[in-house]
Amino acid sequence: MKKNLITTLWVTASIWIIFILNFIFFFVDFNQFGIQPRTINGLIGIIFSPFLHLNWMHLISNTIPLLILTFVILQFYHKLFLKVSIFSILVGGFAVWLFGRSGTNHIGASGVIFAYIGFLLFSGIFRRNLKSILIAVVIIILYGGALIKGIIPGQKGISWEGHLFGAAAGALAAWIYRNKFKAADTIK
Repeated sequence: MKKNLITTLWVTASIWIIFILNFIFFFVDFNQFGIQPRTINGLIGIIFSPFLHLNWMHLISNTIPLLILTFVILQFYHKLFLKVSIFSILVGGFAVWLFGRSGTNHIGASGVIFAYIGFLLFSGIFRRNLKSILIAVVIIILYGGALIKGIIPGQKGISWEGHLFGAAAGALAAWIYRNKFKAADTIK
């Protein structure tokens, strides 16, 4: 548990470190490296966008869910954490790049947050063991409203595409990795 907590803190600290560096080095706007749909420059954003945030409010609003969901995945699906994270960033980010609105720049960890929600929710459905189902129920209670609200188009300044494709990537990861490890190996 201690190792999972330390990893969670490092993951969350990474978005704070990048934000503070961007704040200090104001002559370089790191946010230009977000996902810009269907542009060559926007491809780099698939990797960098989860670490970039527009302002303090954006950063803070992503911090708590990232802390909670990262810890939950590490605690209960430790062996899959890195695979799910990389898969979600690449697949969700590429879908945003491919299908996102033209002329937009998508940044923030919320795509990864929604991917973690999708993974935890659908792992309960696909794995069909009691612990996975209980985790899914807790996730839907905590984040179900945010999940539904976050994928609705038309909210100014919100990347509903990042939320939608993040959640879809997380659900797809849950399907792909549903039999990767036996429940006893994965769920503590």
